[in-house]
Amino acid sequence: MKLEPRRTEEFLRDPGRARAVLLYGDDVGLIRERAARLVRAVAGTTDDPFLVTEIERDGIAGIPGEMAALSLIGGRRVVRLREAGDSATAPVQAALAGPGEALLVMEAPGLAAKSKLRALCETAADAMAIGCYPAEGRALEQSIRDVLASMDVAVDEDALGWLVGQLGADRAVTVSEVEKLGLYVGPGGRVDVAAARECVGDLAGLSLEDALFSATAGEVAAADRALELAMAEGAAPVQVARVGLGHVQRLQRAHAVMAGGVSAAEATRAARPPVFFRRQPAFTRALTLWSEAALEWAATRLWETERACKRTGAPDETMARNAVLGIAQRAAAARRR
Repeated sequence: MKLEPRRTEEFLRDPGRARAVLLYGDDVGLIRERAARLVRAVAGTTDDPFLVTEIERDGIAGIPGEMAALSLIGGRRVVRLREAGDSATAPVQAALAGPGEALLVMEAPGLAAKSKLRALCETAADAMAIGCYPAEGRALEQSIRDVLASMDVAVDEDALGWLVGQLGADRAVTVSEVEKLGLYVGPGGRVDVAAARECVGDLAGLSLEDALFSATAGEVAAADRALELAMAEGAAPVQVARVGLGHVQRLQRAHAVMAGGVSAAEATRAARPPVFFRRQPAFTRALTLWSEAALEWAATRLWETERACKRTGAPDETMARNAVLGIAQRAAAARRR
């Protein structure tokens, strides 16, 4: 069945006897948030191995068996499938036709409107399909107000209007930014435009390039935040790996220039293509952190990630994310030395 938007909150609190739920749409953060809520609503937790089983895309053939399995400690089980696609249609159909009371929760960002899996969940009596799209207008305003109100923080109307123009592409990013703003103002405080710009002013400029520059500069949190937004805005995993490889290769060329005796700052200014002035400090910092051998490691990892992302059924988003954050963590370790 296709769930009406007005019934979403009620269903997330209690999915009843539904046996499969498909969460699809463009808001990756909202999909993840709702998936976690459904898992907790049924199992009471998201990480109990006796009640919650996670399946990767290469294990979808085991869905019917997992759905039929009973919990060893009692209670209803949850089977969670991330990165669901049409290849899961047949196993899900078989599971719905078979025994078992477990709930199957499927996360499917960017699933096509004509998807077979979506059609199955929209028509099956014991399945539910829920669209997850970025909040806009009044819905986004209310979401921002709710988060701030939960922290005992008020917001000026002009500040709210400014925030609506900056946020909304991804639920997780929006909540994270508004919570950071609430902490900045403090309980009993009030958000004005100055405070909003101080805390959220750079968000609109985040991109895949921001994620990569932050990663090679060892800024793990910034890289994670920017990568989350870039993917929410449509950056494909293979694109992340490919653009990342180009970024590392530019660092390699600049590093070779440094071998001639020039400073990292001079190598940055001489880089081709030119480094945008706002990103020059991060690029220069990266040149001081990465050795020639380390850059070769990063290039190899990204090349292998791009190749792996092209394989059918590969968990490509997870691989791309792990590659970028792995690079960020290695650079962060170099900064601590």
